[in-house]
Amino acid sequence: MWQSYVNGLLVAAGLIIAIGAQNAFVLAQSLRREHHLSVAALCILCDVVLVSAGVFGLAAVLAASPLLLHITRWGGVLFLLFYGAVALRRAAYPQALQEETQRGPRSLQNVMLAALAVTLLNPHVYLDTVLLIGSLGAQQPEPGAYTLGAASASALWFLLLALGGAWLAPWLARPLTWRLIDLGVAAMMFSVAAQLVFVA
Repeated sequence: MWQSYVNGLLVAAGLIIAIGAQNAFVLAQSLRREHHLSVAALCILCDVVLVSAGVFGLAAVLAASPLLLHITRWGGVLFLLFYGAVALRRAAYPQALQEETQRGPRSLQNVMLAALAVTLLNPHVYLDTVLLIGSLGAQQPEPGAYTLGAASASALWFLLLALGGAWLAPWLARPLTWRLIDLGVAAMMFSVAAQLVFVA
């Protein structure tokens, strides 16, 4: 049981900690101190559901459906390009961030919908979480323990991002820092989109 748990913990940690749109979004919300714990909880819940679905059968369904993977891939490319363009616009016009701050924080509903979009419209979530983590978990002697290990990795990482980002907010939430963060996010989004187009 413990071997399966540790395997799930390590495999999930190796994939979740990699830089991606979801991590960038959680960190940005944490820096704003805007519903960051709720966003982290939602990301953890999504990971648990997707890993469980992958471990207990969905991985085989997706692997057997080239059309579904193709739709997921190109939908993800469009989403990543849009998200990157929005980040570039914020970097080019930093006063937009100022205006957002003056208007006050977004509602919990709007933030959670954005978090769902970042999480569920990114094809890497399905390729990594459902197919890779799920397929490996389905081969474990204790799939349930493996799933629990993967869920633990997700919980530890997203809580660390949410709490750590909020703690660093006074130092990081400056106009120049935001410009650099947005430029980095845009570069990352375009890079992942390019990988999906040319490598996948």
